[in-house]
Amino acid sequence: MGAEALRNEDLPQYTYEDYVHWEGQWELIQGIPYAMTPAPSIGHQVISSRINWQLRNLLQDCRRCEVLPPVDWPIADDTVVQPDVLVVCGDRKKMGVTRLEVIPVIVFEILSPSTSQKDRILKYRLYEQAGVKYYCIVDPETKSAVVFSLQNQGEKYGAEEEFKNRKMFFDLGPCRIEFDFGKVFDI
Repeated sequence: MGAEALRNEDLPQYTYEDYVHWEGQWELIQGIPYAMTPAPSIGHQVISSRINWQLRNLLQDCRRCEVLPPVDWPIADDTVVQPDVLVVCGDRKKMGVTRLEVIPVIVFEILSPSTSQKDRILKYRLYEQAGVKYYCIVDPETKSAVVFSLQNQGEKYGAEEEFKNRKMFFDLGPCRIEFDFGKVFDI
């Protein structure tokens, strides 16, 4: 008997209940675990800090929006992700205590060689289907970001828009902010 290609249905499928017992940092996408190691590079962390800092400054007077670092967001029973930076808006009591229980308005994912494909393909589809209004893929190598926004009554992401040394307005519902991508890349 010859070797056959391994199919997704041949792999063990895990759920959020399995996930909460694992040690280390993981994401679970459609039942398949993804290790989040090694830790992000210094360049990745610098960009993440700059995004966090700018968002916090822009939203400091908004009592309805919160900027979060990576936190468990169970999108489905078999899918748990930890976006690099996210913004959630609404009633803070409904956001969750140990895990995120609302859909973020903005998600930033910072590419690294080991996560690029997952961020560009799998997470793009997940965030689009979940209803994340803005998905920003940040590329430290090219010092640019691609922003996708939900169109047509929030069903599909529209055309991508690339940012290097430009600003973008994000309409978050309770507030509107002008984010400067030039400050992220220190251009």
